[in-house]
Amino acid sequence: MPQETPARIAQTLASHGYNAEREAITLLSGAANPEAALVAAVDAAPPDALVLTADHVRAALEDGPAAERTGGEATPAADPSVSGGDDPPESDAGAGASPVETKGSFERDPDRSKRSLSVAGDITGESTGTGEYDEFVTVFRDRYEKLSKQLRGRVNHRPTDSLEAMPGGGEAGLVGMVNDVRSTANGHWLVELEDTKGTFPCLVMKDKPIADLVDQLLLDEVVAIDGTLSDDGGIVFVDSMHFPDIPRTYSPSTADRHVQAALISDVHVGSEEFMADAWHRFTDWLHTEDAQHVEYLLIAGDMVEGVGVYPDQDDELDVVDIYDQYRAFSEHLKEVPGDMEILMIPGNHDAVRLAEPQPGFDEELRDIMSAHDARITGNPSMVTVEGVDILMYHGVSLDEVIAELPEDQASYDEPHKAMFQLLKKRHVAPQYGGHTRLAPEEKDYLVMEEVPDVFHTGHVHKLGWGQYRKVIAVNSGCWQAQTDFQKSVNIDPDAGFAPILDLDTLEMTVHKFS
Repeated sequence: MPQETPARIAQTLASHGYNAEREAITLLSGAANPEAALVAAVDAAPPDALVLTADHVRAALEDGPAAERTGGEATPAADPSVSGGDDPPESDAGAGASPVETKGSFERDPDRSKRSLSVAGDITGESTGTGEYDEFVTVFRDRYEKLSKQLRGRVNHRPTDSLEAMPGGGEAGLVGMVNDVRSTANGHWLVELEDTKGTFPCLVMKDKPIADLVDQLLLDEVVAIDGTLSDDGGIVFVDSMHFPDIPRTYSPSTADRHVQAALISDVHVGSEEFMADAWHRFTDWLHTEDAQHVEYLLIAGDMVEGVGVYPDQDDELDVVDIYDQYRAFSEHLKEVPGDMEILMIPGNHDAVRLAEPQPGFDEELRDIMSAHDARITGNPSMVTVEGVDILMYHGVSLDEVIAELPEDQASYDEPHKAMFQLLKKRHVAPQYGGHTRLAPEEKDYLVMEEVPDVFHTGHVHKLGWGQYRKVIAVNSGCWQAQTDFQKSVNIDPDAGFAPILDLDTLEMTVHKFS
């Protein structure tokens, strides 16, 4: 009989009300008949026992028919870790009854006092927007104030009304929001910047080195320029341009012990293309000693496939009811070891408002997704894990960035480069009025006021990671094979990958389970 995986054995034991020692799980998985050995071990345990020990298992193996072990000794279960692109072994973890919540086949660091996880910038419960015009003015004013503070030390800023009153020919500096970008008849660039006092035209000559920066501009982002006023004072000839950006002096924080976080996104339970086998291999691996330092699981949105998200989606659904989709997701989440900390944010397929910032799920959905007491927060959120600041953002604006900027600056094949642009702009969704729906609030929750140590996104279903001025940017792929809709828009997903981040060194490895 094929060996049962440690995760499957732990799940079955949990259904009987037991946690288990790691050695007990290893002995059971190495038995010639793991099912019979498991039943015998449960029968051998005292009625009041809460933890199945190795001694209970040994007693059962010695007394019953399950004692017929391969080679007379327990054989360790195969390690399903598949980093480096190797093909993973088959898993039967999805067979039989629905999985139950488990505590894992071994305890991670038992000293829970070492763990810490906090959240900042969460819109959940704080939304006040009603869509009135004044609220849009308020959120853009807040954006300008926050980002202009990061820029005013780089130029001699003068408000637009002061520039209009200045005589021509003098030096001029301005911090403004990009209101318009257009080319002139001679091939130069006219960038119109807006502050709280008005707008002012700024001319970037095509032969200037900074002309390439114009290609990186998005409407509604905040930049600073230095230059010279024209003789008539009606325009600024731009000599330099500055983005809010990550300071070159920035140094990331790290954890003070060896601990890891798994960064995943876009699970899409409910889709016919949800890769259940890859998910089972991933959760099986989390139960192995190779994953003993993975104490956190951070999910960047799209837990389920949702309903009515794109044309003819109903034809590609395995689960058609949105609440049943979340129930199924919760069952899959129970396969994750119970001694891990889980945090998740919503995405555009989830049952929350589409406009960003997105609040976390309502109480009905939270009750459904109660496995392991997973923490649910809004999109985006700054999550501090043992001193490491991880900016969690689902990533809808990446579509906009990739569509608007040159391919060498942002592409689906290298999604982290699009994330570099958002870090440079210090805003997760700078452009208003495009594909990304933005909600007016009392403040702009999408500004990166603090520099993150790690920037984690999903949404585009592509795997990519890199470092921008010491900030780690990672887009973690998905757990959904290519759908017919994705074929129609030429999306070839990177599915079944799990980036694992060392919080003490900020080094990352990627494990493949598909």
